[in-house]
Amino acid sequence: MAVEAADSNLIQVVALLAAGVVAVPIFKRIGLGSILGYLTAGLVIGPFGLRVFSESGAILHVAELGVVMFLFIIGLEMQPSRLWGLRREIFGLGALQVGVCGLLLGTLGWLGGFTVAQSVISGAGFVLTSTAIVMQLLEERGDIATPKGQRIVSILLLEDLAIVPLLALVAFLAPGGVETTVSERLAEIGIGIGAIVGLVLAGRYLLNPFFRILADAQAREVMTAAALLVVLGSALTMQLSGLSMAMGAFLAGVLLSESTFRHQLEADIEPFRGILLGLFFLAVGMTLDLQVVWDNWQLIAIYVVAYMVIKAFGIYLVARLLHTSHREALERAVIMAQGGEFAFVLYASAAAVGIIDSRGNAMLTAIIILSMLLTPLAIAVLRRLTPSDDRQSMEGVDVADGLTGSVLIIGFGRFGQIASQPLLLRGVDVSIIDNDVEMIQAAADFGFKVYYGDGTRLDILHAAGADQARAVLICVDKPDVAVRIAELLKAEFPFLTVMARAYDRGTALQLIHAGIDYQIRETFESALVFGGSTLEALGVDPDTVADVIEDVRRRDAARLEMQISGNIHDGRNFLKGNIATPVPAPVTQPRRPGQALNEETAGMLGKQAPATD
Repeated sequence: MAVEAADSNLIQVVALLAAGVVAVPIFKRIGLGSILGYLTAGLVIGPFGLRVFSESGAILHVAELGVVMFLFIIGLEMQPSRLWGLRREIFGLGALQVGVCGLLLGTLGWLGGFTVAQSVISGAGFVLTSTAIVMQLLEERGDIATPKGQRIVSILLLEDLAIVPLLALVAFLAPGGVETTVSERLAEIGIGIGAIVGLVLAGRYLLNPFFRILADAQAREVMTAAALLVVLGSALTMQLSGLSMAMGAFLAGVLLSESTFRHQLEADIEPFRGILLGLFFLAVGMTLDLQVVWDNWQLIAIYVVAYMVIKAFGIYLVARLLHTSHREALERAVIMAQGGEFAFVLYASAAAVGIIDSRGNAMLTAIIILSMLLTPLAIAVLRRLTPSDDRQSMEGVDVADGLTGSVLIIGFGRFGQIASQPLLLRGVDVSIIDNDVEMIQAAADFGFKVYYGDGTRLDILHAAGADQARAVLICVDKPDVAVRIAELLKAEFPFLTVMARAYDRGTALQLIHAGIDYQIRETFESALVFGGSTLEALGVDPDTVADVIEDVRRRDAARLEMQISGNIHDGRNFLKGNIATPVPAPVTQPRRPGQALNEETAGMLGKQAPATD
């Protein structure tokens, strides 16, 4: 009997893996995306398909860990300063969208003949967008770090927070239970807030020392176990406090985003995240009750379309009111038009207190799942009807894979093109990657072979040959991207020679702290040549000009060294003369009355250099 049970479990595991392996490539090949492939595969092997599984709910609870780990990875990319910069989007844009869409969807239910309580709860559940689906779509398209992607992430964060007051609203609307449950719900809200504060304090003061102790033990498997412990422990803490597990994992990621162990944690969690997230979508597909859909197909079809259209309209309206472009507003409306996994929790809670019956719960759950199924199709239709004007054809562009150059150049704009020329003239084997398709195609016209690749992704760096290269040149023009690539390279390949283009002095300091071997501010040398040529035009002897320029270099290096060591903390005071450098001032000609001190003159006279450049 035990052998038969073991065989049955093994059959289910094989069925899960086979369903995903077969369905996802097919659906991606026909342009419908991996999410719809997982959902359809789950429907096929679930209780209402081939019946390989009879209890899909149990699988769904396990599979929710995929969403949890996915949110942890996203949190690792969201430094607290970056998250603070999104506060207006989270509590402004997010709250406005939730409010407008909730009002529209609730009104729709009321006009359909439902009670006020049923209309409010059903509409509120559909307002909660699927975090797993939207984040997966953004990741596949590479839009998470873009401004429009960050706005969507902000809205999702607000919706995750909204589950707490919505559960309190369920208790308030429960028949005959207002007086006895409102105070309890308020207490639960207080517990939730306390849990968030406790998690923040633990993350700030305990996590880094904890991982440092484990790192000293030099046991990689223990670090992996600790990463899983942090993710799942944070998720459990939030769940026990009445909040979502995903919110706990996200907070844990944010708190570790500035840790020196960030990249190792990401590498440890990534394999579990991918498998469990796919399992989540499979389980969602299994939970679709086809019998309920068949018995009420007309009503369900009407409400699926009506809810998705009304919600999309509300999202588009809010976006346009806040001066978002038509294209971005339309894209956001289609991507976020479905209901989310947190609606299952809200509807189950409403059914438990008698606001809706079991049949209504099953119907609403079916509506949510069908909206999830329709989202990839709606996006495919949007792409057909509105050809992208910001994404070029990939014709003639090869993706970085299996490159083996001695030098890897990341970014082939103005700076990278010039930096590559001495190497190419000397016959150095150079590999070049960039993520600007138009630039790659233009470079090909001039005989340059540039591969498509995002240098901020570890898998792309491996595919581009960073693990085999003798040196990597970071030539991208965005300061934050350059620093991120530098941190990733030095964390993964600590002995690799890394040289970087710095936008300004502040970026240079960040790159130096990241451990790179060489950096240069993109305008520094050209500005020195420019100034030297000006002196020569004014009649100064070329040898004297060379001495002056060399002295400027020396003094700039000394000031930079002082800033690195922490003796100069803020360069903004340099014109005020608050902090003087101990480097002796060179002999200069007397200044004419009324002659202004420019930046470099002030620097040569012993004032502090500005942090900007």
